Amino acid sequence: MPVASEHEGQAESIGQRLRRLRHERGLSQRELSSPGVSYAYISRIEAGARRPSVKALRMLARKLGVSADYLETGSEIRDTDERELRIADAELELRLADQPGEAEKKLETLRDGAVAAGDVVAASRANIALGLAAAAAGRNVDSIERLEAGLELSAVSPSGRPDVYATLGRAYAATGRSDKAVEVFERCLAEVSEDAPEDLSAQVRFTTYLSYALTDLGDLERAQQVLDTALDQADAMTDAYSRVRLYWSLARIADLQGRAAAALDYVRRAIALLDVTDDTLHLGRAHLLCGSILLSQGRAEDAGRHFDLAEQLFGPNPEPEDVANLYTDQSRRAAQLGNGDEAVRRATAALDAVGDEYDRERGNALWALAESLALTGDTDGAHDAFRQATTLLEEQGHRRDYVEAYRAWGKFLRRSGREEEALEVLERAADLAAEPAAAADHRSQR
Repeated sequence: MPVASEHEGQAESIGQRLRRLRHERGLSQRELSSPGVSYAYISRIEAGARRPSVKALRMLARKLGVSADYLETGSEIRDTDERELRIADAELELRLADQPGEAEKKLETLRDGAVAAGDVVAASRANIALGLAAAAAGRNVDSIERLEAGLELSAVSPSGRPDVYATLGRAYAATGRSDKAVEVFERCLAEVSEDAPEDLSAQVRFTTYLSYALTDLGDLERAQQVLDTALDQADAMTDAYSRVRLYWSLARIADLQGRAAAALDYVRRAIALLDVTDDTLHLGRAHLLCGSILLSQGRAEDAGRHFDLAEQLFGPNPEPEDVANLYTDQSRRAAQLGNGDEAVRRATAALDAVGDEYDRERGNALWALAESLALTGDTDGAHDAFRQATTLLEEQGHRRDYVEAYRAWGKFLRRSGREEEALEVLERAADLAAEPAAAADHRSQR
């Protein structure tokens, strides 16, 4: 532990404190130096001719075995406060790191130390940070485990940390547990509505999250109902992002219901609002959705501009889901334009991007690959890709998608002269299309 200054009644400067701590540890200025903090720089600090930067403070404090706060102010801090600061530093390092492995290990060590010390708040914070990092890396099962552990130790408010619950819900949906995502968002919506009835922004946020989860579950009717309730309050919304979320959700449902004109209207409203912000991620997603809707109308030429904009807006390090969805749609566009080789290349890239974590996106990418391979004349490859795609989509996808995938497979088989197999697949598509919603919902939860 650091000791008090020898000079009673006299404030110790940063330079004096640095010199004292260095001498106590038997270090020369050269031994204390490191890249970016030269011994000459240390000499000037100790002489009072230079005040250290935040980066220098942290580097020097780490080598001296004290906190940066103590080196700067001379004030002792409690173990819990110091742990909180170290966790905050590790969280920042995790967000900024290109290779987050070391930062995650540091957080895990801090979490274990917090658990051993009985500091449940710090342990919860570390677990939540690790869960968010796992989700960003596409490790959804790991993310669920860590976020649940963090929330069990010390619950956080949905109003204060909506990102935590949004990530947990998305991770549930990505692992085929849309029913759990619905539970999370229903609970959050009830809590924010009770605790802050005047906070329309928070209510709309969780209303739209709930609509996504219900849509993934196949309950389009209820998803529409919860959005209609929010739409009734639209005139009172002053927050542009609340309107964006609402328009986005309405566009998504309208698209799934086959109402392309309404879907385009809503997504264009969202784009207009996002255009005046710096939110390139959501603007990119809006352009991607707009292009997808145009593609479903057979307007491949018009869709291209939106896909190009989305790719630019996603930047050099996009999220796996975004990349997979973009490449899948670009593959479908290339197929519509008759460019089979480009369609195969894009579909293959989508599969590489999505890995094994996102079954629904992988199913859609396989469907695009099947159409692409059929276009290039690879009938065996197309048949196998259709089989894999329909299996995944029937388990994890929207009913519209897996019914259409089966129909596309049946048409492909018929064109290939495999009439008996085609009839079997088309009958499966008809059975699924006629299946009651409850049965389809049950399938998506398996």
